[in-house]
Amino acid sequence: MNAVEIRNLSKKFGPKQAVCSLDMTVPMGAIYGFIGENGSGKSTTEKMICGLIPRSSGSIKLYGKDYTDIDVRARMGVLIESPGCFPSLTVWDNMMLQAVNLSIPNAEQEVIKVLKMVRMEGAAGNKYKNCSLGMKQRVGIAMALLGDPILLVLDEPLNGLDADGMRIMREVFTDIIKDGKRSIIVSSHLLGELQKVATHYGIIRHGKMIREMTAEELDASCRTYIALKADEMSKVKNLLGCKYSRVEEDEAEYIRIYDITTPEEIVTYLYENGICVTEIRTDKIGLEEYYIDLMDGGNK
Repeated sequence: MNAVEIRNLSKKFGPKQAVCSLDMTVPMGAIYGFIGENGSGKSTTEKMICGLIPRSSGSIKLYGKDYTDIDVRARMGVLIESPGCFPSLTVWDNMMLQAVNLSIPNAEQEVIKVLKMVRMEGAAGNKYKNCSLGMKQRVGIAMALLGDPILLVLDEPLNGLDADGMRIMREVFTDIIKDGKRSIIVSSHLLGELQKVATHYGIIRHGKMIREMTAEELDASCRTYIALKADEMSKVKNLLGCKYSRVEEDEAEYIRIYDITTPEEIVTYLYENGICVTEIRTDKIGLEEYYIDLMDGGNK
């Protein structure tokens, strides 16, 4: 059984087609990275999954049941945009208010549990308005975790976080799914960070799902390249460009060679032409470059 199964889902706002015949599958226990440019339909799709806006057509199933089923809807946790907290109340009081709104039994124990899960137990007495952005994001996730949900839908929870905040959020995500019962849909523009935790991906464009894949399939699809630095870089680029079909310079001013070859072959070839290589390595493109290549391919 999958956590989410969407078939032929569409949404119109007047004449505008925001989502068009979209199919989407989120396995149980997955961290599903939902990727797309601004206006691609990510948030609209997430809001339909959560029942915040009605669909125009198509079907949404959550854990094998229709998404309108009362029992399955009670097992969802949602953070879209920002958590609805009172700025002048403490983190604890905001969490308790939400627990009461959800009629959660043993509210205090539940709040303590979810604050520990998001590493916020030490900040429970802080006023919400005095929390950093990363802390506020974790409060929002803690609220989404109230009631022991089996599906979390998180919209851009990584935005604005510093390096430590990113690390904590990655730990939180992996802890949430480690029992294999919970699943997470998380949208983000920070693809490098998303790649560190996602087990599955869905790439949406102009309201259509253009690709779904596992992390393993992404890794197999990402091209390997050799990156190097050497004396006389412009001469090196011209020499390699004559021998290999794809040679380019990246933002870090490395020359990349994408043909199937070995570092030894390149070093020998350049040495024979009077060039000394100062640095060389084999690497792979990441999710961000894969996504950009995929989008560029759609523009051709």
